[in-house]
Amino acid sequence: MKRVFAIVTAALLALSLSGCGSSSTVTNVPSGSSGSGDSDIGKVWVIATDTVFKPFEYTDASGNFVGIDVDIVDAIAADQGFYYELRSLGWDAAIAACQAGQADAMIAGASITEERQQSGWMFSDGYYTATQTLTVKEDSTITGFDDLEGQTVAAKTGTQGAAYAQSLQDEYGFKITYFEDSPTMYQAVMGGQCAGCFEDTPIMQSSIKDGHLALKILESTANDGSFYGFAMFNEDNRELMDMFNAGLANIRANGVYDEIIARYLG
Repeated sequence: MKRVFAIVTAALLALSLSGCGSSSTVTNVPSGSSGSGDSDIGKVWVIATDTVFKPFEYTDASGNFVGIDVDIVDAIAADQGFYYELRSLGWDAAIAACQAGQADAMIAGASITEERQQSGWMFSDGYYTATQTLTVKEDSTITGFDDLEGQTVAAKTGTQGAAYAQSLQDEYGFKITYFEDSPTMYQAVMGGQCAGCFEDTPIMQSSIKDGHLALKILESTANDGSFYGFAMFNEDNRELMDMFNAGLANIRANGVYDEIIARYLG
């Protein structure tokens, strides 16, 4: 299906910014719609995401908001024929927007966990499996968890990496400092404020490679991993979840999914 990107009406844009801080907005308008924001556009689903979680969502050198999650949503919307507005809000703000009804769903490398499901999260079928690992400075003498006793490590608030760190904290005797975004967390490790950081492995691999960061992943510290899922908090939005699952199955079957993964991870 031919896809056209257009800016929504001023009213919709104003709504997207109210109470949510700064955002990067992209609207997908399926073929046959004018993209003018008139009544022929119909329902526009609001999907929140993180700001910097490379290679899943980030801004490229040309200022375009790109990534695996961005392309997956776009491909599924095209396959299923729905309109969407993608708001780049940050991890915590994306969750808050969904819970407050300011967004219908979020896609931001959200790991599917039983704890989250019990607390009200609703997830799609898994669209990517990621492990979490410990990353340290390139010249660090730390080789594993046993070397962390008395040290301070970094984790991003509310993430699976943070949960993994918490699960190991008492056993290995380290402290955890929490950050709101990955780049700041990485700088704390490279600057020596933290001995290492817990992060999703594909995120860390991409960040080290593309950012030429003086960091190294300790592969022996990986956990079993978990699926990333498209998430929502309101059962009334089940239609969007059903379309996401159906579209995901279709793009896996027709090869589009593999093309997206290869584009960012090789």
